[in-house]
Amino acid sequence: YMNIIVPEKLKKGDEVRVIAPSQSMRILGKDCIEIAKKRLEDMGLKVTFGKNVMNSMSDNYNCASIEDRIEDLHEAFRDTNVKAIMTAIGGFNSNQLLDYIDYELIKENPKILCGFSDITALLEAIHAKTGLEVYYGPHFSSLGMKKGCEYTIKHFANVLMNDEKDIIDSSEKWSDDLWFIDQENRTFIENKGMKIVNKGEAEGRLVGGNLCTFNLLQGTEYMPDVENKILFLEDDGESGKVFNRNFDRDLQSLLHLCKGKNIKAIIFGRAQKNCEMTEEKWIEIIKNKKELKNIPIVINADFGHTTPICTIPIGGYAKIKFDKNINIEITK
Repeated sequence: YMNIIVPEKLKKGDEVRVIAPSQSMRILGKDCIEIAKKRLEDMGLKVTFGKNVMNSMSDNYNCASIEDRIEDLHEAFRDTNVKAIMTAIGGFNSNQLLDYIDYELIKENPKILCGFSDITALLEAIHAKTGLEVYYGPHFSSLGMKKGCEYTIKHFANVLMNDEKDIIDSSEKWSDDLWFIDQENRTFIENKGMKIVNKGEAEGRLVGGNLCTFNLLQGTEYMPDVENKILFLEDDGESGKVFNRNFDRDLQSLLHLCKGKNIKAIIFGRAQKNCEMTEEKWIEIIKNKKELKNIPIVINADFGHTTPICTIPIGGYAKIKFDKNINIEITK
């Protein structure tokens, strides 16, 4: 297996650069940007922004040009003052950038890169091409949430600032509301926690992310090796009530790729409310696949498109035990 390059932890006084490799930051509300900036400053960090974060080619794309986005990415890795890079928000086309990235520059200047959703393409490509451990965690915009952000911040700090292990636990409450439209009137749902579908224990390195975006990398040089890995997978609610069908076939596609590889375990992130994903639907998808028969599996973990979310190191090492209790330990 390739050598994993683990970037240095963040310390107080370090600079965090916000870039927009997917949608433009201009779609974020002013209060969201201010709250997120203050959150990072409260952790003792300094926040700066890529010069093209507000650029947008057109309303159709709502993102800057490939050249602008690449410039901000390269500049963030090149700047020795920058210790971590956070994506502003997700979108649909960060995979447009993959052929234009200077992977040697990144390898020679390893630093934290954190984001999720569409950013899966960017994270996994960089990990596959350089061996850099990258982080499936909050966007900058995720920290702009006034209420219900404690769990997200706790795990972000645990993984990126502290040296001790991080245990992925279940948040007390979760939400899937339009918080960015109304920060005060929020709907929180009691979290019933993760559920074991298949018992067992395993250890290995983590790969995964947003399933439909991850699958875009299949057959390309940007797809990470899935051999002997623990997969973590989630998807957004774009497909609504037919989420289970879409997720099933996307998962099947990934399992075809994994044929003959030793997948150690799978952790599935919680689906959004509009997907109407019951435990029964999850279990039906999983039990219908012979490939998953003897693999430890849990569903409804706190990552994906509901909030709050944990921070998962892609290329990081985890030990899991799904028995009476669920133990997911990121060992760093």
